[in-house]
Amino acid sequence: MFKIGCHLSVSKGFYHMGSEALSIGANTMQFFTRNPRGSKAKPIDEKDIEKFLSFCKENNITSFLAHAPYTLNPCSSNPETREFALQTMEDDIKRLSLLGECMYNFHPGSHTGQGTETGIQQITDLLNKIITPQQKPIILLETMAGKGTEVGKTFEEIAGIIEGVNVKEKIGVCLDTCHVHDGGYNIKDDLDGVLEEFDKVIGIGRLKAIHLNDSMNPCGAHKDRHEKIGEGHIGIEAFTNIINNKYLKDIPFYLETPNELDGYAKEIATLKKLRTQE
Repeated sequence: MFKIGCHLSVSKGFYHMGSEALSIGANTMQFFTRNPRGSKAKPIDEKDIEKFLSFCKENNITSFLAHAPYTLNPCSSNPETREFALQTMEDDIKRLSLLGECMYNFHPGSHTGQGTETGIQQITDLLNKIITPQQKPIILLETMAGKGTEVGKTFEEIAGIIEGVNVKEKIGVCLDTCHVHDGGYNIKDDLDGVLEEFDKVIGIGRLKAIHLNDSMNPCGAHKDRHEKIGEGHIGIEAFTNIINNKYLKDIPFYLETPNELDGYAKEIATLKKLRTQE
């Protein structure tokens, strides 16, 4: 089944978010666990979550992807910043357990001058403090574009983090098309080659989610500027290949393009027309 959705707001509740997903033709969705630029999380409304889960079951909406706030930096040179990331992620995972088998995506962070190796070690240290075999959410490392001192800009850096994680069955990867493109991976002209490299370095079985975003910048720009599907440097032909690729077609896709609901509805409809593999 083609699992396609987008980033939606949970500010009006989970049930409302599920209704919005259905209204735009989505059968999955992504949402922020809390204020993306802050730290506050809304109180949990268990009745709303129960209603949401029932609604999603009735309408075959699955594969929920929760996104951590942008303020987290697990590999900052500031110990207080790292501690904030630890406490926030612990709380997020605890809250997400109410959703059952969901996924939790986060940006690995920026080493802020400490060096990539130190950054990788600090990220794995944090993950080993919070991941347990019993937890329900699977934690996903997002591939990054390589701005500044970002960690996770190469498959090798992602693999280095995973290698240090003790409970490996609870860790995976979210591949962002804009990020890997801006990071220098030519998914436009050599998708198969990029996926072969991913499989060799990380393992294709670790790939659990895909952010579908076109890019405002050429390959290797290291800038991370999302564009609407087909309107950027990646292009509609590449996205047709991505959603129909034999290794990717069963993985859930999430749009993070600069759109409102109507724009997402149009992109989802377009991608459904371009989908040929079932």
